[in-house]
Amino acid sequence: MTQVADPKARVEERARDKFQARRTELARATLHTLAELGYARTSLREIAQNSEYSHGVLHYYFSDKLDLIAHAVREYEAVCVTRYDEVVAAADSADELRTEFAATFFGTLQADAAVHRLWYDLRNQSLFDDSFRADVLDIDARREQMIWRVVSRYCEFSSAAPALSSATVYVTIDGIFQRALLHHIAGRTAEIDQARDQLDAVFTLLTSAAPGSSDTSS
Repeated sequence: MTQVADPKARVEERARDKFQARRTELARATLHTLAELGYARTSLREIAQNSEYSHGVLHYYFSDKLDLIAHAVREYEAVCVTRYDEVVAAADSADELRTEFAATFFGTLQADAAVHRLWYDLRNQSLFDDSFRADVLDIDARREQMIWRVVSRYCEFSSAAPALSSATVYVTIDGIFQRALLHHIAGRTAEIDQARDQLDAVFTLLTSAAPGSSDTSS
């Protein structure tokens, strides 16, 4: 029985892996089409019309557009995590990490604006649609962890404990990013320069006070 079951299990596992790999391939290939169309204007049929894949192929691998969008955003976030982790690994000092993180932060803001817009679109929609809310919360948690790895390493270089919690740092930096994205889309470059100053201020604040000090009691 075991000899019969094991080969069957291996075949089923390979089939599942192949199916998931194909989903990932399709999600990555259609990501920018999704980003350009946006959540409200996107359907599997419209995605197919704007890509090299047929509607039948997309429908086979994804149950609906939400399934595809969530998977595509997950794949993009995985790339983002790698990008920032490389910055952390390469930095030799707090100043270098701070500088390179800011360069990467604002670089992706401009280079991948459409994809970031899709993420915030998806996150906003999850307030009204619970069918993919768990996916959004999971992605959001991974983004927080990504930022915290940068912050933790920066504080290690500075020989100081973080003065802010992981959640506080994340919502602050994410807020700076989202607002800068809006200004970038609107073509307001002066406001993006202000965002650079705001991000720099967050890093200054990180090591400027100990948790529970009088500066943070209010």
